[in-house]
Formats: sequence, C-alpha cells, structure tokens
Amino acid sequence: MVDKRQMIRTKILFFLYFIILTWGILFKMRTDFNGFVGYRRINLIPFHASVIINGRIDTSEIYLNICAFVPLGIYISIIKEKWNFFQKLLPIFLISLSYETSQYIFAVGVTDITDLLGNTCGGLIGIVIYWLLSKLLKDNTIKVVNFMSIIGTSFLMALIGILIFFN
Repeated sequence: MVDKRQMIRTKILFFLYFIILTWGILFKMRTDFNGFVGYRRINLIPFHASVIINGRIDTSEIYLNICAFVPLGIYISIIKEKWNFFQKLLPIFLISLSYETSQYIFAVGVTDITDLLGNTCGGLIGIVIYWLLSKLLKDNTIKVVNFMSIIGTSFLMALIGILIFFN
C-alpha cells in the first residue's frame, strides 16, 4: 500500500522537476530573454548536424538529454505504478515531442530527432531504474526515491540560485 504522504511528496517533487526541465529545455535556463526568440531549425536525421562539432559527434548534449529525462521515467513509474511498460514510455515520448515541437513553434532552438531519441531513452532508463529499485527495496522504494529526489532537487535549486545570482 502506498503511503499518501509519500505520494504527495512525489507529486510535489515531480512538479518542481517538470518546471526545471521546461525552463532548461525551452528557455535554456535563461533569466534574460532579450534577443532569445528567433532561432528556428529542424533536424530530422538522427545524430546529424546539430550534434556534429568539428566533424565529430558531440556526445555531451546527448548524455545531458538522457540524464535530464531519467527522473521523468522514475516519477511516471511511481505515479502510474499500475501502468505497463509501454503506457509509461508513451507519455515520456509525447512530453519530449511536445518540447521539441514547442521549440520550433516559439523559435527558441533546434527541433531535433536526436533530442527526441535521447530524451525517450533517458525516460526508459528511469523506468528500468525504478523497476530495479522496487525489486531491491520493496515497500521502501518510494520513500528512498523521494529522499534522493529531495537531495537532488535541493542541490539543483541551490545551483540555479547561484547561476541566477551571478548572472
């Protein structure tokens, strides 16, 4: 049985995560939006153009996208525990697709199939991590995930505060 307080904590942490993810993807963590809008491009070839720098694939952006979406897979696995694997993966794909589409509509960056693939892969990894944790930790899974999320969110909020302060 899921503890209601833990589920409320999970939903609050998910909400904070979602705001930070949206700010990071759509607004590139900027606080100053002068001259920000106006860049619009689509890349429909995976691992092409937008990730090639000096003739080599820049994997750092791909890894960042994967890492950014791992928590989404974990949160969806907690909040929609009864859903099967594909029911959990579909909203991750659709959320990523909506971010990529929004970047094009609002002209705030490159709409990139590589990002869509990386984001979805990150969410998939999150689903697997949660599944493994639930096998190891049993009834304590949500409590442990929430504790780790509170630490991670606190660290991220402090980092964002520092970035805003020094910019």
